[in-house]
Amino acid sequence: MSMIKYSIYIVDDEKTITDGVTMALEDDYRIKAFSDAETAIAQLEKDPPDLILLDIGLPGMNGIDALRHIKDVYPDVLVIMITAYEDVDTVISAMKLGAYDYVVKPLYMDGLEVTIRNALETIRLRKEVRTLQEKHLKEHIPCFIAESNAIQDVMEFIKMVAKSPDTPILIMGETGTGKELLASAIHYNSPNFKAPFATVNCAAIPKDLIESELFGYEKGAFSGAGASGKKGLIEEAAGGTLFLDEVGDLSLEAQAKLLRFLEFGEFYRVGGTKKHHIDTRVISATNKDIDQMIADGQFRKDLYFRLGVIKVKVPSLNERPDDIIPLTKYFLQEFNRKFGKKFSGISSDVETLLISHNWTGHVRELKNLIERAVLIGKEPELSPSDLGLDPKNQRQQQSTTSGKAGFPPLPPEGIVLDSQLQSLEKHYIEEALKVAKGNESKAAKLLSINHHTFRYRKKKLLGE
Repeated sequence: MSMIKYSIYIVDDEKTITDGVTMALEDDYRIKAFSDAETAIAQLEKDPPDLILLDIGLPGMNGIDALRHIKDVYPDVLVIMITAYEDVDTVISAMKLGAYDYVVKPLYMDGLEVTIRNALETIRLRKEVRTLQEKHLKEHIPCFIAESNAIQDVMEFIKMVAKSPDTPILIMGETGTGKELLASAIHYNSPNFKAPFATVNCAAIPKDLIESELFGYEKGAFSGAGASGKKGLIEEAAGGTLFLDEVGDLSLEAQAKLLRFLEFGEFYRVGGTKKHHIDTRVISATNKDIDQMIADGQFRKDLYFRLGVIKVKVPSLNERPDDIIPLTKYFLQEFNRKFGKKFSGISSDVETLLISHNWTGHVRELKNLIERAVLIGKEPELSPSDLGLDPKNQRQQQSTTSGKAGFPPLPPEGIVLDSQLQSLEKHYIEEALKVAKGNESKAAKLLSINHHTFRYRKKKLLGE
């Protein structure tokens, strides 16, 4: 047996069954037995199990209704249905609602244990996948070190939208904010994270070549075409994710082909007549004003809506000052390893300079700055002179200690900052809802956040 001791609920109104199953399994698993669904569901809130053995013919709430509730509220909990006879229609209903499997009374422990082991192996694999995803994110997505509320909200949102492996996503943000890293975070949080993640910078490829790069080409399609033709990036990303960076630079011709692919999942290679069908999630990114491009006739409105089924706005580094120092320390260690240096940290003066700097190049600018400083600086600590920052390029800092800008002064006993920030956020969410007369979409716009982020924060702070 595994070192992990899985938790199992048995829900059956026949005491002989709950006692018998408990006796057979309690050495290997943590077992809790219930005679009705209502009591088991109430216990779920306190101690959700890994697996539930659920009788269909229960008194009060029957097994089908209980299954429906469990899968709605606890979708990751596996449920094996127990039925007194082979009622095909009922079993089919249970499987459609998300039951893992079913067993028929009278229960034979050898067969039941095999079914349980198979179910728990599914749980183990799920946990392993989740661990691998988290490991990859920690190793490869450092720019999304999440200490600020701004980036935490984004990361919570992408974990939610990543679960759908084919929904198109449009990422908006300034140059250097980490849009490609965010796209890869979505990919590695998706069910298809082991499949390819292909990237194309639409701005870096000549307009007359972008179609062949995306869709591939057949032999002899154009002068210089390879003798055997070539797969496009869409095919290379089959089953995974295609990331279109700077999608606003696509030609109108390429936009038309991309739209067809998004709508029907089909395309033709350049110079080809064979229709290809591919399942690939498309994530796109831009730093351009697409609305203005649509008005100017430079971007298709229908493509914009298709690309942006889900929209994500990446906050600039200036909008997430709480992340500047953690990111700096991360990059410091990274370049210590790269250059064989032993910088122990940064001085308080350096922290002040970094937080007050106007980051026009955002995370990319910060990373490049720390790389240069580590390369030329003298240990043991990074100093202001190592950074070489222009003192003129500083953001205006507002002090709360003096009561400026309408904020109260800091009391002598101090404050609980997190509580103050939550109270402020709660206040403005409530005010936005009042102004918008309860319309969440309008309220979100008033706060310059997307609708999904607004709903997440509202639920978190207001419990609604």
